[in-house]
Amino acid sequence: MASELSAGGPPLNPAVAPLAWMLGTWVSDPLGEGEFPSIPSFHYKEEAVISHVGQPMLNFTFSASNPETGKPMHRECGFIRVKPGTNQVAFISAQNTGVVEVEEGEVQGEQLTLTSHSLSRISFAKEPHVEQISRTFRLTAEGKLEQTVFMATITQAMAPHLRVTYKKVTS
Repeated sequence: MASELSAGGPPLNPAVAPLAWMLGTWVSDPLGEGEFPSIPSFHYKEEAVISHVGQPMLNFTFSASNPETGKPMHRECGFIRVKPGTNQVAFISAQNTGVVEVEEGEVQGEQLTLTSHSLSRISFAKEPHVEQISRTFRLTAEGKLEQTVFMATITQAMAPHLRVTYKKVTS
């Protein structure tokens, strides 16, 4: 298997072909922007790695860091699955904040729109607890990947939270 991966990797599973536009290593350019009514706005640097190993899903990691100090910030990893023969997509994410979520939505062309349908957290997760997340990924005409995230907590209705545009650095 190691030689298969080093020789270009396995073929893309047909189930995830509608998401092939997401594959690659992406870095924020410009810096990502974060906001929420209960916190000061902030900027962050992020690397997104979206890959596959031939299974009917994509693998992902998002690693954010402070752009001035390089100190690690938010990190999440998981899987993106497509229900075969449909445009229905599930996004399964585990985050270093102690949140695990499942978002579901649809891929239409080069846009993926998702909303959380289940969310769990560790018993000592920071308050106020996140109650809902929605996000959109979109490939721009310039070949950049955009991600926007909206969030609701137990004390705040759904509001904009993150906006980031990535440039592709490897396929």
